[in-house]
Amino acid sequence: MSVSTTVEIVGVKDTINSLRKIDPELQKEFKAQAIQISQPAIQAAKNVYTKIPLSGMQYGWSKGSRKLFPFTVSKAVNGVRMRFDTRRNAVGVILIEQKDPAAAIFETAGRANSNRLGNSLGFVGAGRTRLIGPAVYKARRAVEQELKSAIMDAMRTVQREL
Repeated sequence: MSVSTTVEIVGVKDTINSLRKIDPELQKEFKAQAIQISQPAIQAAKNVYTKIPLSGMQYGWSKGSRKLFPFTVSKAVNGVRMRFDTRRNAVGVILIEQKDPAAAIFETAGRANSNRLGNSLGFVGAGRTRLIGPAVYKARRAVEQELKSAIMDAMRTVQREL
């Protein structure tokens, strides 16, 4: 039996976009505060990269002109970023992502289609990642309530100003 929880606050996208309309500095302050609050989750995601997953990943791989590998631990750690996505069709608003191509390939290889790399790394379910997702989910409890409070404060600010 698997248990999952999702915190959903309606209107976060609208709130972040409205902060920019009211005063761009308010939006910058909110984003800086959210990044600061989320540091435990970001740090947990960075801490899972401790070694090269497969020995062959340390060598250069490329597909056409696009360089995919080598996988280095330092690049994987530095590739963990937090991003805000307030587009209309975005699924999430506050995202912790892996920007390093080699680490992103490692995280998702074999998820959609079976391939040799994915088989060597082991099973990962559809819509899941190998290391970063579980690490962020474990660390989110330390972040969730404080981030929810910051969002509610921003919503009150927007309502007062409008």
